[in-house]
Amino acid sequence: MALKHKPTAPYHSVQDALRVLDTVSRHTTGITGTQLARESGLGRERLTTLLPMLCREAYVEQGADGAYVAGEAFARLCSAQEQEHEEALHDKLQRTLDRLRDSVGAAVYMSRYVDGEVKVTQYADGPATPKVNEWVDFRDAAHATALGKSLLSQLDHNGRREHLDRHRTVRLTSRTVTSDRLLLSQLAAHPPTVPVLDLQEYAIGTVCAAVPITAGSSVGCLALSLPVEHAHRLRHAADALNRNAAPVLLSMAI
Repeated sequence: MALKHKPTAPYHSVQDALRVLDTVSRHTTGITGTQLARESGLGRERLTTLLPMLCREAYVEQGADGAYVAGEAFARLCSAQEQEHEEALHDKLQRTLDRLRDSVGAAVYMSRYVDGEVKVTQYADGPATPKVNEWVDFRDAAHATALGKSLLSQLDHNGRREHLDRHRTVRLTSRTVTSDRLLLSQLAAHPPTVPVLDLQEYAIGTVCAAVPITAGSSVGCLALSLPVEHAHRLRHAADALNRNAAPVLLSMAI
């Protein structure tokens, strides 16, 4: 299966963040902001954006003297054995998803395309932000869900075609696209930096949005869902999700 990855803004933020972490980790006794800017090559202005995020995510810590050292989350992900690493990654991603849920005011999902199937690996919901009722298995509804279409959009044409050959584009609501040709055309034309939307295509009463997150050869996305009465917030929430995707990508890349 060939992929059609195109770098997005969160991807570029992660590349810069990894440079910061690599630089900080080489200075076990700490590194000043000025020295960090010089050695990483990113400059103080870029670090002004990155360092608060890295500190918030516990990848970097700032001591009383102002110097930066590697944080607890970074050390845990880097030093763990395989099983411990997976547990640490799961816990770190869950905390990030919980924070995203609260910041965008919607249920948030992380999904991967694994062995040719759509898989929701983690999600964060709550009493005020209920997750969507999975009345049709997401594996059979990629054509109708924002997260499914985001994953398919990251495959090449043959990968999409092969998926649709295995999963028919059945009508789930009156808004569902059931034409393979139309769906493939929409996926091919969709810019990678623009969130994919589901406007009651999967379930009446629910709207969703998804943004891609790709690390290495894996295909993934972040998605959110809202009751239709909050549809006016969907694009703003989707843009916020996209802007805040970097911590998720960073966790996957370490």
